[in-house]
Amino acid sequence: MATKPKKKTIRTIPQARTPMQEQDPQVRARNFEEVSLGYRLEEALVEAERCLQCADEPCVRGCPVGIDIPGFIKKISEKHYHGAYDIITDTNLLPSVCGRVCPQENQCEGVCTVGETLEPVAIGRLERFIGDTAIREGWANVPYIEPNGLRVGIVGAGPAGMACAADMAKAGCEVVVYEAFHQPGGVLKYGIPDFRLPNDIVDAEIRKIEQLGVRFECNTLVGRLFTIEQMITEMGFHAVFIGTGAGYPSFMGIPGESLNGVLSANELLTRCNLLHARDFPNFDTPLQPGKHVAVIGAGNTAMDALRVSLRLGAESVHCIYRRSKTEAPARAEEIHHAEQEGVDFNWLTSPIEILADEQGSVRALRCVHMELGEPDASGRRRPVPVPGSEFEFECDMVVFAIGTNANPILGQTCKLALDKRGYIATDDTLATSMVGVWAGGDIVTGAATVIQAMGAGRRAARAMKAWLGLHDSDAVYAGEAADTLFGIARAEHGCARVRVA
Repeated sequence: MATKPKKKTIRTIPQARTPMQEQDPQVRARNFEEVSLGYRLEEALVEAERCLQCADEPCVRGCPVGIDIPGFIKKISEKHYHGAYDIITDTNLLPSVCGRVCPQENQCEGVCTVGETLEPVAIGRLERFIGDTAIREGWANVPYIEPNGLRVGIVGAGPAGMACAADMAKAGCEVVVYEAFHQPGGVLKYGIPDFRLPNDIVDAEIRKIEQLGVRFECNTLVGRLFTIEQMITEMGFHAVFIGTGAGYPSFMGIPGESLNGVLSANELLTRCNLLHARDFPNFDTPLQPGKHVAVIGAGNTAMDALRVSLRLGAESVHCIYRRSKTEAPARAEEIHHAEQEGVDFNWLTSPIEILADEQGSVRALRCVHMELGEPDASGRRRPVPVPGSEFEFECDMVVFAIGTNANPILGQTCKLALDKRGYIATDDTLATSMVGVWAGGDIVTGAATVIQAMGAGRRAARAMKAWLGLHDSDAVYAGEAADTLFGIARAEHGCARVRVA
């Protein structure tokens, strides 16, 4: 008779979090190859042993898409890696992406029971290990799909749009995703550099969504070629989901923002990541990289802009942030990597003017030192200028990475209700003011994480399926298991589904 395994405790598990190999900082600061190299098999097995398999599963509640985290980690411990992949992809079709870019420290790992005493289980690294194994081995989760004759249009091929598209395709709908850029992926492609998220990883995950029957139509700007109203009338879509993100950059409104050498982080990253300006002259995308670069902001996008500038050959790169390191919104790992690579951080510093040379290009940045006062509405201490502390330093490029707004095109070309910030207004199910149209992700909430956008796409898909009359046992019959037989309500047995035009 097999003996029952002993229950793990905080004292019996490996005490130290398993480190992940990385490129040497001095080498990687001059190339675009991935910084973090991922777990090897033996490292993943050791880290999986650190999971206590908690009965209350706080990590699952901390995940925006509700991945069965203890379940997939247990499969790793059992060396059933395909089983782990099956569990993850039941709720998340982009494990290699999310394992790299999700802020696990604020989500699943942030509530990990092990983290109350030791460092939390490296859930993100284990998810990446399984996702990368699946790509290498060619695994895919493609269920049998019975077409239902319904057509669904998705606007935007980013994380929210792809998550919604996958769920609607699994339900039997014909799904078409319209993307303004020439490649699908959204912010995963244009906003995140290869050294953090390689493009071939994104492409591999997208191919798995295409295997579900999802069709991507690129170079298609909805709101210019056709409108949302036309999608649900002339084009024959029974439901539409909008997941266009919020890629319209913000600026400060200080003097000198129109000078040559001033640009947004979105423009810098899009040119380098999606349009291959970093590979000049093999690609002819124009970009004049600065030698002395100042990036304003301290979020993840700012870290990407700083580190991209180094790789483009900048001699010095400065991060300008009006609060301290403690209040910086970027992931601690990203700040640490930037510090290792030689970025100069100017904390408690705020720009007040961009100065020009005789040719109308950036010559220097004029700043003022700040000190922290009382907390503001965000809960962070408000930065206050220090009188008489103005100074300037030389730079020839200034990059703004202080947030984004909703692109106004959709709001200008359709009758969707918007909130006071210009984002699409929705109800609790993510339904918009237009019948048959849902929206989710950054275009509704403002800038958020990849996994939060995916969660919104799946949430909207549940509401869309219910509205279209499609059976979804997780949503339609929740709490009514006793009244169903073979997943169908008893009252509906023997009934035929009819759709009236």
